[in-house]
Amino acid sequence: MCQHVPPCPSAEASDREAARAVSRAFVQGWTVLCNGVVCFEDTGELLPDGRIIAPHRATLLAGAAA
Repeated sequence: MCQHVPPCPSAEASDREAARAVSRAFVQGWTVLCNGVVCFEDTGELLPDGRIIAPHRATLLAGAAA
């Protein structure tokens, strides 16, 4: 899918979020990457084969020192 040189990571790669954005909908909160992955602002992802990656953003621990 990707025509960039060097090519962007595939949708199967662990660093798939590093691919270049080809379309964005800021109001709706999603971005389509050149590898076919749809990234959502909550850090969830939809892969080209229909698999879902649950949101994986960092969370603050209760009582953590500031």
